[in-house]
Amino acid sequence: MARPAFHRRLPATLESVEELAVALEAYAEEAEIDMAVAARLGLVVEEIAANVAMHAAGATYFTLDITPSDDALELLLTDDGPAYNPLAREEVDTETALEERDVGGLGVHLVRKMTRDARYERQDGTNRLSCSLPLGS
Repeated sequence: MARPAFHRRLPATLESVEELAVALEAYAEEAEIDMAVAARLGLVVEEIAANVAMHAAGATYFTLDITPSDDALELLLTDDGPAYNPLAREEVDTETALEERDVGGLGVHLVRKMTRDARYERQDGTNRLSCSLPLGS
């Protein structure tokens, strides 16, 4: 089965993050994506979109594009907020006790661990975060 592509452009709000989660569930069912992969897809996208909605002061929208390939879903999340490369953050030390860690960074950590080839670029006044989510579990 050839999987369909996915595209959504939504206001940069937490309500839109919830709306996107519902749309992704429907997409995963339509595209016959394995439940484990669909769960990772939802988590990765929610982390990225929520960061835009909560921290990208002045962002008016975010866009998610999913392009399926034979063995992965190619994700591209774009927003019009200020330039910010979340991948430039240092790796989170997951061995340190929770009460001793700095706040933040776990969402980016999850994106790095659950995807391949995560990349950031600033293009035409937008932040563009792309990565590949393997279809195998």
